[in-house]
Amino acid sequence: MRTPPPESASSESASRPAGASAPAGREGVGTVGGARGFRTEAGRRQVRTRTGRRPPLILLVPACAAALLALLPLGYLGVRALERGPGYAWKIVADERTLQLLGRSLGLTAAVVAACLVLGVSLAWLTVRTALPGARAWSVLATLPLAVPSYVAAFAWLSAEPGLAGFGGAALALTLVSFPYVQLPVAAALRGIDPAQEEAARSLGHGPLGTFLRVTLPQLRPAAAGGALLVALYVLSDFGAVSLMRYDTFTRAIHTSYRASFDRTPAAALSVVLVVMTVALVTAEARTRGRAGHTRTGTGTARPAVPLPLGRWRPLALLWCGAVAAVAVVFPLGTLGYWLAVGSSATWDLGGLADTAWATLGVAAAGAALTTALALPVGVIAARYRGRGARLLEQAAYAGHALPGITVALSLVFFAVRYAYPLYQRLPLLVGAYAVLFLPVAVAATRAAVLQAPPALEDVARSLGRRPWQVLREVTVPLAAPGVAAGAALTFVVCMKELPATLLLRPTGMDTLATRLWTETGAGSFAAAAPYAAALILLAAVPSYLLGRHRT
Repeated sequence: MRTPPPESASSESASRPAGASAPAGREGVGTVGGARGFRTEAGRRQVRTRTGRRPPLILLVPACAAALLALLPLGYLGVRALERGPGYAWKIVADERTLQLLGRSLGLTAAVVAACLVLGVSLAWLTVRTALPGARAWSVLATLPLAVPSYVAAFAWLSAEPGLAGFGGAALALTLVSFPYVQLPVAAALRGIDPAQEEAARSLGHGPLGTFLRVTLPQLRPAAAGGALLVALYVLSDFGAVSLMRYDTFTRAIHTSYRASFDRTPAAALSVVLVVMTVALVTAEARTRGRAGHTRTGTGTARPAVPLPLGRWRPLALLWCGAVAAVAVVFPLGTLGYWLAVGSSATWDLGGLADTAWATLGVAAAGAALTTALALPVGVIAARYRGRGARLLEQAAYAGHALPGITVALSLVFFAVRYAYPLYQRLPLLVGAYAVLFLPVAVAATRAAVLQAPPALEDVARSLGRRPWQVLREVTVPLAAPGVAAGAALTFVVCMKELPATLLLRPTGMDTLATRLWTETGAGSFAAAAPYAAALILLAAVPSYLLGRHRT
């Protein structure tokens, strides 16, 4: 059985002598008479019991159900990829064209992740830790790109500058819509860090940069790594932006293969490569996360952190925030405004627009509710239990996110036609597709929220006789509720913007804003598509605004 390393906050709190207090900046390390507390054998046994026991059935059963749902597309891929023999599938995977797609997809993913880390971490630090004028407004503006679908951003830039088509345009569009996946968790982590640790570092002679690099940044690593993972999976699974920018990646090649032939084996084999890439990314993120604890057993300093003065860097900081807001929010909205104002083909069918918007809200709300419910047990297990089983459950939850939406949709059609025909072309099938695609979004938010909730409180509840489901209901969920709600809001936004699976799985006669937008854009009626794009951005901006406005 594994035990946490010596620096783990959870292990220190477990072995702290009774009555010992933690000094500022070293939460979780007990002192007695000014000396650092030592671990007792009983403390070691307590830690081993906490980290080595199996999850209760109240968590394990729904977590396994979520994992099975997420793994359902893999069963479809296995059937399709091997139906003509392993040799044929390997020939497709080892083809030179596949290797080119691999390099192009990885190159695009690396570029977007690196840019999102720079944008997300810098904006989070400026809006949370510095005396930036209008920090609250800049924080809200930094989350609004979540309301802009990648295909809308790509359309806006491509209509203004056709020469952007290709790698540069795809990287630009995907970066500007996905950097909030890094900014939001990093900002939340910054608000949860005990400011006394940074103040202690500055009192020892470290400047702002040294304090950030030595004290703040290491504590932001789990949040930044989790956000970077979501960005990477988002880029790998994106279809709209790369299609409009005419940049070949796995998703575009798979979509072309599905449409060009009745033979599903080539597309299934390419999708298997995406699954392997997903597992590799999740494993790499887990390694960067490390095994150290990230919670405090005390409340830390009661006062908020003192904002750092920017001094002569204030104009540069304002210019940086303004430039990001201009290219990520103002420019796409300005482009849509142009098409709404001067487009001769614009048609304002307010009744149809209202019906489509209402259908979009309903299906997105259902998808967010189901996804959040499935993510809760997986996130709690990932945060509180260590072992191979917990890692496998978490990795299984991420399996569907890197698959193209069309692959997930076809797998569910295959399942419904053969085993659950009453679900075919029904709303539950589309909602299930949303859960498969966006389960990692909710799992990452839930895991981060549970990690910041002190596990000692759950131990106290169990010691008082509470059963596992009571501990979950009375302690774990209330403590993690803000983070879980933020994950639900984020899931709601991405469900509204989802395109490929919605195109294939929506019930007959039902349209969403995304599908109507894509239909009009594909027909070249950009002005007719503008009202649906504007409505989609407006609706998605509400939860995005609430996410950015949330400050603790």
